[in-house]
Amino acid sequence: VYTLCVMFICILLTYSPPTVRIIHSGHACNVEEERYTERVYTIREGETLELACLVSGHPRPQIRWTKTAGSASDRFQDSSVFNETLRITRIQRLQGGRYYCKAENGLGSPAIKSIRVDVYYLDDPIVTVHQSIGEAKEQFYYERTVFLRCMANSNPPVRYSWRRGQEFLSQGSDKGVEIYEPFFTQGETKILKLKNLRPQDYANYSCIASVRNVCGIANKNVLFKLSNKTASPTIKLLVEDPIVVNPGQTVTLVCVTSGGDPTPTLTWVHSADELPKKSVLNGGTLTLPAISIEEAGVYSCVASNNVGNPAKKSTTIVVRGLKKGRFWITPDPYHNDDNIQIGREVKISCQVEATPPEELLFSWLKNGRSLRSSERMVITHTDPEVQPGTTNLDIIDLKFTDFGTYTCVAVLKNGGIPEISIDVNISSTTVPPELTVPRDKSPLVVQEGDTVELQCLVSGKPKPIILWSRADKEVPMPDGGLQTESYDGALRIVNVSREMTGTYRCATSQYNGFNVKPREALVELTVQYPPAVEPLFTEIRQGLGRAFTLNCRMLRAHPSKVLKYEWKLGTRLLTMGQLDQRDETDYHVRALNREGYGEYTCEVTNEAGAGACRFLVTGRAYAPEFYYDTYSALWQNRPRVYGFKLQWTQQNPLSVDRIVAYRLGIKQTGQSRWWEQEIPMEGAIAKGELITHNLTELIKPEAYLVRLTPITRFGEGDSTDRTIRYISHNKLCEFWPIPTDTCSFEDEAVCMFTQDKTDDFDWTRHSAATRDTKYTPNTGPSSDRVGSKQGFYMYIETSRPRLEGEKARLLTPTFNVAPKSPYGTVTSSPTYCFGFYYHMYGKHIGALNAYLRQKAQSGADSSVWTLVGNQGDRWKQAKVNIHPTASFQLVLEGIRGPGIEGDIAIDDVTIEEGECKDPPPNSKCFFWGGGRGGHDLYIIRNQSIMKRQAL
Repeated sequence: VYTLCVMFICILLTYSPPTVRIIHSGHACNVEEERYTERVYTIREGETLELACLVSGHPRPQIRWTKTAGSASDRFQDSSVFNETLRITRIQRLQGGRYYCKAENGLGSPAIKSIRVDVYYLDDPIVTVHQSIGEAKEQFYYERTVFLRCMANSNPPVRYSWRRGQEFLSQGSDKGVEIYEPFFTQGETKILKLKNLRPQDYANYSCIASVRNVCGIANKNVLFKLSNKTASPTIKLLVEDPIVVNPGQTVTLVCVTSGGDPTPTLTWVHSADELPKKSVLNGGTLTLPAISIEEAGVYSCVASNNVGNPAKKSTTIVVRGLKKGRFWITPDPYHNDDNIQIGREVKISCQVEATPPEELLFSWLKNGRSLRSSERMVITHTDPEVQPGTTNLDIIDLKFTDFGTYTCVAVLKNGGIPEISIDVNISSTTVPPELTVPRDKSPLVVQEGDTVELQCLVSGKPKPIILWSRADKEVPMPDGGLQTESYDGALRIVNVSREMTGTYRCATSQYNGFNVKPREALVELTVQYPPAVEPLFTEIRQGLGRAFTLNCRMLRAHPSKVLKYEWKLGTRLLTMGQLDQRDETDYHVRALNREGYGEYTCEVTNEAGAGACRFLVTGRAYAPEFYYDTYSALWQNRPRVYGFKLQWTQQNPLSVDRIVAYRLGIKQTGQSRWWEQEIPMEGAIAKGELITHNLTELIKPEAYLVRLTPITRFGEGDSTDRTIRYISHNKLCEFWPIPTDTCSFEDEAVCMFTQDKTDDFDWTRHSAATRDTKYTPNTGPSSDRVGSKQGFYMYIETSRPRLEGEKARLLTPTFNVAPKSPYGTVTSSPTYCFGFYYHMYGKHIGALNAYLRQKAQSGADSSVWTLVGNQGDRWKQAKVNIHPTASFQLVLEGIRGPGIEGDIAIDDVTIEEGECKDPPPNSKCFFWGGGRGGHDLYIIRNQSIMKRQAL
């Protein structure tokens, strides 16, 4: 019973659902805790957003970042980020919104935290000027009312103020001035109303837009000069409308201002799209070199000076051109006959698309000679029943002498564009079309992926264009359109797919043929495809002697009858059969032996081919899962050596044979040499059982890559890698005599301490082994606090160019004091013990000061400890009680004395909860951890860990 209880407790402690929290770093303007909702992170536009998702739980949770814009109707974005850190460089205003970090490891519900990112910005304000309706349009006369409107895009909402010259204007300060916000603008604008203009109203007006220095965004202003000449813009276009040009010509559009004060700015816009890339814009002149047909359209010149409405004038550029023409023959339109007969009437129609259409000119030739309109040869260029650009030749009372080649010639009257000519042969062999499908071309049966050609044979002279479509008119053709033209009657489909199965219609067109009732034919197309099956691939891990079943299911196939299956192991046939009533087949293994490992394949076949289910049966053990939430995982053996407690669980340990050992590989990161050893396992490993192995003799501050591979009778299983890093400020307490959670400055990150940017010089990280004491032998420490010459500490270097009285300040990370009330206030001041070791040796020692800096207090830092002068060549400890009421930092300030023998050093900085005293066995202490932008304050009480709110 005891063993079962211990195992159960181990499982509970080891396998745990995910937890998640979000920390930030970078250029945060502010981070607020909204009551009962979420955190709000504000950042200035253009800065770098960096959010880190910190998780705990075992197995290690998978992390996914998603975003919504903030409203309930917004959908999650399609794109997601699958790593711990979300980084957006030069963030833009549209990238604000609610960001979610989701962590899941298959245990319990996923953990989700969100943070709302608010992007702050302020655009330059714009002033627009308007007159009262019905007043003078060109000038601002006396006794006119003028409105100056100021607008600026911003977040948070902008505040406006007006100034006339150097005088600030406010509501009521001038009877002729009224300042208000229109209701419909919702604070986006501020209007200055000048009632019945007076001489003093002609002045310089400034609109100042402000977001009150939020995020360090400075105020922005715009100046507008109002005078008796102020007027809205007017312009003239020095071009014709429309402008008709040939392709390849250079077109120049000139727009000039004819009025307006201030001087208007001119821009050109194109109706279809942006201005052509090769266009050249110089003030009001737009040049379009080598214009093409695609660049035709309406071009508009727009003038604006923020007074009244912008002025706009447009011109149309027409690029001349002729498109390919078509013809059709109408035999005897009055007797409803499809054949050409002597003595009857024949009409030949010719159609051409032209730009501009009014320049289109037609002429007719017979056998190469010009043809004029007569009583029997009637030429018309307009027909109300057809679209423009059509000419007709009516041959009345057809004779043998009328047989020949008739040519329709289309030109543009101003020249410059090549003509188009269309030949039409009229003879005794000219007959209407007939349409047939070759006997072996319908129905057509092809395999998916083949190239197929649907064929309709058309006879007659001349042969018309064939129009292909689906019998179901709403179903598109393979090219995506509803209709496809063919000049030879064939429809070619490359890489045919199963969706293309169906009935296709071919029909004669009147174009390039007879204008008679269309001839039609149908072609049936059947596309066969091999069976689609599932699963396509599955890995199955089994131990020797066990039974299992493989299942292969057919989803769809054509033809779906006479489906055969074969089960194989490698190339060896196991069994075969036919799928009659069922859509699936099973293969059973009663007791797995060594020869049963390998790839099993189930092939389901029809006339079109085969679909295959594949199963890889293996005895490989699953990968181990490292346990990342180990407390006191890292400890210090000697000054330059550390150890690490490696812990892991085995994923699905009962799915394969017993794991007899683990192969442990370890190497320093950046190097190629591996050290390996085997860790034997006695007995079976239970699910959730926590396995421990101590790594020793690790060199500080090197990082190591650790690889763990399980071994069974089958051989090696899947490996898992993990990087072990030495981070001194992230260790737990060992309480006494040396609290190893202290900040001992052993790593380059120096426990996330920072240098004060307002001091005179910086603290320096050094060890006695690397510090040069050649010029100052009688000052500074000869080792770190524990006596190691390789150990690091922080000190102030007082040699030149330092001057007496200069200061260096070192700041701890910022810690939150958890509020005791739901309204974010601390109801009673907690007490913490701030401790550190100092070394103040030398005849020129200045002063060492400690200050408490609190976020809620805007005044000076509070002094909590100070010491002046030489204290001897030894390390001493200082402890002081502090009573913060809000988020706080500690400041360590070193002041340079009168000479160069004045170096001051500090080491082993600690914070303890409660009054300062000698630590008892159940002592409590703090350590800080987290990312660059914020840290958590961890409290250790009786080997238990509590976590205060992270900043």
